[in-house]
Amino acid sequence: MQRVSVRIGEEQLMVLMVPCPDRFQTLRWLGVEALRRCAETRPGEGLSSEEEFVIRSRADGRLLDLEESISSALDDGDSIELLLLCCFFSQYIYLDGNSLTTVDLFSLGKGLIKIKVFVYGVNTGFGKFAGTVVRKDQLKELQENLVRSHSAGVGPPLSPERTRMLLALRINTLAKGHSGVSLETLQKMVAAFNESCLSWVPEKGTVGASGDLSPLAHLALGLMGEGRMWSPLTGWTESSTVLEAHGLTPISLKPKEGIALINGTQMMSALGAEAVERAEAVARQADVIAALTLEVLRGTNKAFDKDVHAVRPHPGQTVVAQHFRSLLHSDIFPSEIAEDKPYDRVQDAYTLRCCPQVHGVAVDTIAFVKKILNTELNSGTDNPLVFAERGVTLSGGNFHGEYPAKALDFLSIGVHELASISERRIERLCNPSLSELPAFLVKDGGLNSGFMVAHCTAAALVSENKALCHPASVDSISTSAATEDHVSMGGWAARKALRVVEHVEQVLAIELLAACQALEFHRPLRTTAPLEKVYELLLKIFIKSVHATH
Repeated sequence: MQRVSVRIGEEQLMVLMVPCPDRFQTLRWLGVEALRRCAETRPGEGLSSEEEFVIRSRADGRLLDLEESISSALDDGDSIELLLLCCFFSQYIYLDGNSLTTVDLFSLGKGLIKIKVFVYGVNTGFGKFAGTVVRKDQLKELQENLVRSHSAGVGPPLSPERTRMLLALRINTLAKGHSGVSLETLQKMVAAFNESCLSWVPEKGTVGASGDLSPLAHLALGLMGEGRMWSPLTGWTESSTVLEAHGLTPISLKPKEGIALINGTQMMSALGAEAVERAEAVARQADVIAALTLEVLRGTNKAFDKDVHAVRPHPGQTVVAQHFRSLLHSDIFPSEIAEDKPYDRVQDAYTLRCCPQVHGVAVDTIAFVKKILNTELNSGTDNPLVFAERGVTLSGGNFHGEYPAKALDFLSIGVHELASISERRIERLCNPSLSELPAFLVKDGGLNSGFMVAHCTAAALVSENKALCHPASVDSISTSAATEDHVSMGGWAARKALRVVEHVEQVLAIELLAACQALEFHRPLRTTAPLEKVYELLLKIFIKSVHATH
């Protein structure tokens, strides 16, 4: 029998273990059963199984589909959080088209924050399209047909988290006030976001100019009540059904609104925001993991001396060297391993000695890309643009995705190096001629291959990244009868940047496991207090995962 730990309420109203005799029951059943048990145990709280709720994973914070089966969504012993809709959202982000950051957007993607917009008062008509004069009674049909005809993407849909980011970013662009949409349409988009009513958006089909036409058309199509949609309450079903279930009505397009909703760089920018936030996190983790590897390989901390880096003061290099000094042997945090045996080599290999230089440029690359994306998130990127104060509508090229495309190609190249150097450190950990540790970090090599194949996995991921790091933006292909005769391929740049970052995370995870295993061969000696905390955290997670599978 599967059992699931359920925490009710962010304030931890109650934590209980709910047995699930039928693993093919839905998460909605699990939530109702948890509320029933809570109401019986604490009748004074005023709870009942009739409450509306959402469920999110305690592991990664994402909202779960209530119609998904328990067996497919959760493992035995997993922990979830049940949040009542009446008190679920306690925080708002105000979107004004000028101040959204990649951090904000990544948070919005998790579905834990609602949106409010500032009123900007732009509501303009649009009577011409592609040089053709259109009668007023045809304007609504034209705008709807634009959305339908451009909804031509293929492939699996974006995840709810990424679709939520896409919708939030489109709202932010419209809130800037240069797109010519009505306040009514904008408010309906906000309402859909706040209810997590998310359109089916295939991940493939954009060339990155004119913006991300196809993905944004699919986004708008669901809001029109056509195509498919997802929400935590309904799962995937017809858009009209999802909107009705949440008490919402479809948007009814007014003049210019069809083209305003589908023209812009929001998909590449939304996916890019996730990529850069995850890259920033893994870059910090890389310093800690590499420091632990250096420690178990009995390397020296002399290469991280402050004066060495003061004479080559790149910001990232300086920060990484400081991280290493704070983690390795010092008067504040002594290491028994470092004190046990004097360092007897002239210097360490590049993969240990040059971490500030290699990790540092990745850190600076991430900062550069983040600056580009933060500008892009708050830019008017559709076409034409409305300038109400001048009373004019101007056609331009702000929809072209070259800025985010080039930046995200650079991100892939920069962050990949964290995996490349990590894989070489894994080799040093596994190779007894380089480490003075047992081969593949296992005592009984004849009975256990240890980390041999884990290292192969890291090598495979690094090799995949070498191909993925080929820049998407050096390619261009003419489309739209040679009108769009130069494109950015920014959508592919963003998608593969995410894959590169994922591979970097996985390679560094393998290095962390290997370094912690190597630490076992130094016992009873202890490393520095910060690195011991890293080991303890990994051990805690490992023990929890073992218990969950038995």
